[in-house]
Amino acid sequence: MATLANAAILHDGLKLLFATSDDAALHDIGQELAPAFFIRMAPDSASLFQSLAEHAPEIVVIDLDTIVPEGTDVFGYIETVRAAAPQILCLVISRTPLRNARQRAKKAGGDEFLLAPVDFAELREYLLESGAEHRERLEANRLRDEIARKNTFCGMIGGSEAMQRIYETLRRVASSNSTVMLRGESGTGKELAARAIVSLSPRHNQPIISVNCAALPETLMESELFGHEKGSFTGAHTMHPGQIELADGGTLFLDEIGSLSLPLQSKLLRVLQERVVQRIGGKSPRKIDFRLIAATNDNLDQMVKKGQFREDLYYRICVIPVFLPPLRERTGDVPLLLDHYLRMYCTAAELPQKRFSPEALQVLETSTWPGNVRELENLAQRLALMVDGELIEVQHLPDRVIYENTASHDEILVPEAGLDLEDELARIEVAYLMAAIRRAGTKNGAAALLQISKEKMKYLCRKYQLDNKG
Repeated sequence: MATLANAAILHDGLKLLFATSDDAALHDIGQELAPAFFIRMAPDSASLFQSLAEHAPEIVVIDLDTIVPEGTDVFGYIETVRAAAPQILCLVISRTPLRNARQRAKKAGGDEFLLAPVDFAELREYLLESGAEHRERLEANRLRDEIARKNTFCGMIGGSEAMQRIYETLRRVASSNSTVMLRGESGTGKELAARAIVSLSPRHNQPIISVNCAALPETLMESELFGHEKGSFTGAHTMHPGQIELADGGTLFLDEIGSLSLPLQSKLLRVLQERVVQRIGGKSPRKIDFRLIAATNDNLDQMVKKGQFREDLYYRICVIPVFLPPLRERTGDVPLLLDHYLRMYCTAAELPQKRFSPEALQVLETSTWPGNVRELENLAQRLALMVDGELIEVQHLPDRVIYENTASHDEILVPEAGLDLEDELARIEVAYLMAAIRRAGTKNGAAALLQISKEKMKYLCRKYQLDNKG
């Protein structure tokens, strides 16, 4: 593998791998590129892949006509290079005009396609600029990944003080066999917390059986939880072990446990007290060993007082209560979660990575997130798929979030010099009228948006001499 001699003058320059067997190009490469890059040459395909593996260049330029083996699809070859070096800046050159070459090369993993002959002075400037930007992106991604690693815990994401306390609690309870009750609003990640406990527990190699107690009516839930014998009721054509029985040796996660009926609560209490389960229609109980993790967004204390939840079962399952905080109380976690889900859904849909503008991110950080992390994830997925371009602006956000942000700034600052109240109110009124007209497109539509009569809309438009249409 040859290295151009004058590359030694570089200090921390970009590492460039130039793959070509065209001897005529060596002069231009040495004249124009060597002073700006640390260059290695690859005269054939084998040396190209060897250099990618051994020297980790930051940029590769491939002369497709001289490097790609005869009979090989050039775009498939680019895909192979990209797979061998996922983070490299890849530029391909060809003397042969290929149909939709630039688009196809980029789809295959190339960052740019150039048709030869190439002006090497222009190529140098392009590579310097693109290479520097590429290095900055990689460094930004590295830092972002490092931040993500520091702020994740067994699949849970969050670096806030509230979540750090949760992580410590989950670590402490994981090693025991005690029953854990996970409490919190809908969408706060109770099932993720349950799986985090299991992954750190001595039962991590055993089954975890998850049951949503609110998903089925009582008659079906009884069979689902406790199982049944063949012929025990109409439709019981085969024997069916229940979910509790299947959790033997492992962990049973009962989500929305507050939705269980009182009769099912009684049967579950017996299972927890005696550690045996009896199928519907069964004659003998089966001894089982499992750890219970329960979850609810109900206020079980109030349900006990109202007679809707058994007090004895309540004390059985609330051995170690863990309260998962709502997203609005997790300071600093919204940007981490948005970045994680946006990257995840852009990658899954094979879309360019998107990002939020500072203004949009500020609005999202002030949202109350009534649906918590689940709502945030759904929003990130929608924006990843529906927003054109790479930047997500305030106008792309849901109206509820924007309105909530506006309404939260309820303090009005009066300047020291004072103001003309009538002029200020008129300015605000005109702003709302114009905004409504732009959104609705017509006078009648704007009136409906502002919840005023059509006659008042006409009067206001005449009053402020607005060029209203419709």
